[in-house]
Amino acid sequence: MENVKLYNGVEVPVLGIGTFMISPEDTEKSVYAALKLGYRMIDTANAYMNEISVGKALKKAISEGIVTREEVFVSTKIWATMYEKETAVEETLERLGLGYVDLLFIHQPAGNFMAGYKMLEKAYKEGKARSLGISNFQGEKLERLLSESEIKPHVIQMEVHPYFTQKEIRERLSEYGTKTMGWYPLGHGDRSLIDEEIFKKLGDKYRKSSAQIILRWHTQMGFITIPGSKNPDHIRDNGDIFDFTLTSEEMEEISKLDGTKRYYHADNAQEEKYAQMHLPFEK
Repeated sequence: MENVKLYNGVEVPVLGIGTFMISPEDTEKSVYAALKLGYRMIDTANAYMNEISVGKALKKAISEGIVTREEVFVSTKIWATMYEKETAVEETLERLGLGYVDLLFIHQPAGNFMAGYKMLEKAYKEGKARSLGISNFQGEKLERLLSESEIKPHVIQMEVHPYFTQKEIRERLSEYGTKTMGWYPLGHGDRSLIDEEIFKKLGDKYRKSSAQIILRWHTQMGFITIPGSKNPDHIRDNGDIFDFTLTSEEMEEISKLDGTKRYYHADNAQEEKYAQMHLPFEK
């Protein structure tokens, strides 16, 4: 497994198991399988409603000697309705069964997001989070967060794939050393991305699937990528991408796809709706 180093020195595996849209029962199975297969990074969120399952899978893997807590990088996200709740971080850690997380995000640029980020900064100073992140930020809200924050985000999580590389935001954050973690790495099941001729051609050359070529592209771009799956075979195959390297010419050819398509479009009104969406476990 390859790692990237955050600007505070914390190292993050470039490939992890994502848990978005995976049920609690399936999450526990998927995360446990991933850890057995050598994955050392897990991404979850308050809003995914499966943090408890992530914690159970990790606890099981630790008890069986598969991993130690220190070997596994865990990231999660505080939901918008929790930004002003003083106990939000502690409740998140309790669901995970952990004393700290390795990366703590605010999930949406909605509601009082600066209060949410200040809460993250406090958690970082107290050792409850080893690094801080923001998710889905852009434009004026991103600029406000950068201007008002004491600790600049170590990671931004956003939609990233060969059709949409978020170059403008990445360049804006480069002065801080902020790394990119991409969701929808395989186009959210869009066959048009998987079926692009360039990936078929490279798959034949390297004896890999199109999905494996795309995931290798992510890691060579310097992205942290978090494909999710309930299928142990897919989880295994997604991790089998470090025995080949795409050439600079091949990376350049893939770059021609950039700007073709994005899947997530949210304006300010839609983002603010998120601030009203309370989670079932909120008190």
